[in-house]
Amino acid sequence: MKIKLPQQVAYIIGKLEEHGYEAYAVGGCVRDSILGRIPDDWDITTSAKPKQVKEVFGRTIDTGIQHGTVTVMLEKCGYEVTTYRIDGEYEDSRHPKEVIFTNNLVEDLKRRDFTINAMAYSPKAGLIDVFDGMGDIKRKIIRCVGTATERFGEDALRILRAVRFGAQLGFQIEEETREAIKKCVKSLANISAERIQTELLKLIVSSQPERLKEAYELGITEVILPELDACFACGQENIHHCYNVGDHIMKALTYIPNGKVERLAILFHDIGKPEKKTMDEQGQAHFYNHAARSKDMTDTIMRRLKFDNDTRVKVMKLVELHDERPALKRKSVKKLIVKAGPELFLPLMEVKRADTYAQSEYERQEKLSYIDGLETLYHEILEKEECISIKALALDGNDLLELGVPKGKQIGEILKELFELVLEDPDRNTREYLTEEVRKMMF
Repeated sequence: MKIKLPQQVAYIIGKLEEHGYEAYAVGGCVRDSILGRIPDDWDITTSAKPKQVKEVFGRTIDTGIQHGTVTVMLEKCGYEVTTYRIDGEYEDSRHPKEVIFTNNLVEDLKRRDFTINAMAYSPKAGLIDVFDGMGDIKRKIIRCVGTATERFGEDALRILRAVRFGAQLGFQIEEETREAIKKCVKSLANISAERIQTELLKLIVSSQPERLKEAYELGITEVILPELDACFACGQENIHHCYNVGDHIMKALTYIPNGKVERLAILFHDIGKPEKKTMDEQGQAHFYNHAARSKDMTDTIMRRLKFDNDTRVKVMKLVELHDERPALKRKSVKKLIVKAGPELFLPLMEVKRADTYAQSEYERQEKLSYIDGLETLYHEILEKEECISIKALALDGNDLLELGVPKGKQIGEILKELFELVLEDPDRNTREYLTEEVRKMMF
């Protein structure tokens, strides 16, 4: 098997070989190349010790030298070069007590997570595949290198990574690996929130985000996202739904475009429904005010998983507004634009569509036509450059001060009243009209 390496990767491997060392591209970049995917980055492994790597190359950075990793800088790009190593005993489901350097490539490959990630390649030696990663690629399975429980004991995050790789590649988890996940799943509690978040996000934005249900079935979400487990246990006994809350969320994930904020908003949009469920005398389920509860829970979950503030605030806004149903009138739509913000209005429409497609077929076309109507009015409002924020008013706070409005909260209150008038009729957004209205308010 021949793999085309980037010029600089081939240069690094060749340079190390010139100095008498072994060197290979290794791991995910080899896997992705075989699958015809473009690797995110290229990792290189070598028999050379870190000090020897630094001697071979002029510009290097000690990225993780205690673990054998040196970043080689070529022009403005950095390439991680790591010495073959054997990990010592693991104490915390994450970090080995010691790292031992070795001259044996196979010993290095033994410590890697899955067979498809334990292949190495160099133009000189070709493909090194001692654990049948190629066979597992052909069979489309995720299988641990060696004993699965040992691999998960070394780094519990591999449990979630197994599901993530399955979702990204469309592979199934091999049975022995599945059973090991069930045995070891509780150790995920030892993994940092930041690392959990990274893997969860990769799963959510993959081509098969609905595979998150597999994480539920394997007991993973019970540890990292217990709020979702409650959703799978919550039925939706009414004419608008045909799935329980959890399956509705999984279905909706398949209909939302591949954007981080949109996918997270769909994941959390009904997360508060189990707490808000009530049953009426006719046996119909209701979820009054579930959007507000879902917003609050989204805040809690995303803080717990250490999401950045910008993403968290945007997701919360979409969750909060996903069930809003304004009248198909310009003023009503403009109010929704104000609530969402122009940047989030179209993502909100995508959330609404995905939510609708994941419901029963009852009045589906009417619901979708309504969303289309909201979007049409949005585009018309933008094309006519109608006022959709207080900042776009023909008067601002300084103008009000000049008109004699006392400095303080009254400025904001008057601007809000003027904004309401302009929402009702865009033609009112003139200095003359608004000045006259301010004078009426003052006297």
